Amino acid sequence: MHRLLACLVIALLALGLAPSPALAERVRDLGQFQGVRSNQLTGYGIVVGLPGTGDDNLAYLTQAMKGVSGRMGLTLPAGVAPGLKNAAAVMVTAELPAFAKPGQRIDVTVSTIGKAKSLRGGALILTPLYGADGQIYAMAQGNLAVGGLGISANDGSKLTVNVPTVGRIAEGASVERAVATGFDSEATLRWNLFAADFLTAARVRDAINQKMPGTASVEDGVTLALTLPLESNTRASVMAAIEMIEIKPAETTARVIVNSRTGTVVINSAVRLAPAAISHGKLTVRVDEKPTVVQPAPFSQGQTAIEPNSQITAEEENRSVALFEPGASLAQVVDALNLLGVTPSDLVAILEALKQAGALKAEMVVI
Repeated sequence: MHRLLACLVIALLALGLAPSPALAERVRDLGQFQGVRSNQLTGYGIVVGLPGTGDDNLAYLTQAMKGVSGRMGLTLPAGVAPGLKNAAAVMVTAELPAFAKPGQRIDVTVSTIGKAKSLRGGALILTPLYGADGQIYAMAQGNLAVGGLGISANDGSKLTVNVPTVGRIAEGASVERAVATGFDSEATLRWNLFAADFLTAARVRDAINQKMPGTASVEDGVTLALTLPLESNTRASVMAAIEMIEIKPAETTARVIVNSRTGTVVINSAVRLAPAAISHGKLTVRVDEKPTVVQPAPFSQGQTAIEPNSQITAEEENRSVALFEPGASLAQVVDALNLLGVTPSDLVAILEALKQAGALKAEMVVI
């Protein structure tokens, strides 16, 4: 019975450690149709109604408030600088989704650009949102929802929870202009991979042509040209069917990512090693200073002196040698380095040495 249980455990471990086959992914998870994307919008506005946490007499805020009051028919006298502790100059940002039509609502984010302490309780005045081409695509206005809180006392103590200088207005902007995507006018649509790979592009092409012969052709390592019918209903159905096709993407490029600031090292599954042996030791040199105070004899008219006393010790840890067989996989690399007991900084040094020796078959990226 014990032998049977042992054999069963070994079999289960072998199944768990066996490399799993590459999983198929949908085309929609590997890329997107060209032009079918969101666009960034930006605007400059004023938030009013703050409980004394605004900007207060900043030149650009005063100028903006004069412009707002002028639109309302109120002209401020020349040389007047109104106290504006209840107002704040802000930047308003939003994303315009693909196929958004005039009249639809989108969310906006409001952030201070001056010395305002909090936007809690404020309301955004009607603000135009511009695209990269300088055209107005939406108009934003509404009450802010602020998740942060800031409190200060007279003695200078402060308490801040989250970020009180950034707020959000759900469905706070109305779309005024649509962005052309070419969906209903271009005879050929293009589909782009998120990451360039000729093998993956070829597999996507073959999978599409298998279901819809003559539809797809590869233009480069990122783009596929798709010849689709111009009729909107048929084109939408074909695009939906293409996005749900499953393929097995090519294995990623062997790469080692090293974050020099945090010491993080990430090794992907494609990394392989040529035959190599590694021995990584650690030498610690310690210097202890224990000076001794020497007092002169009585009535000798001598002076107190300090006699230096230094003690130097050196310790070197005994580390074993790890041998990598040809084509060692990621699991074998990790196991061997764990046996050596290396730290993240030591791991970076080992990987750099392997790369210089020509044993590391991967690209090293230091960020």
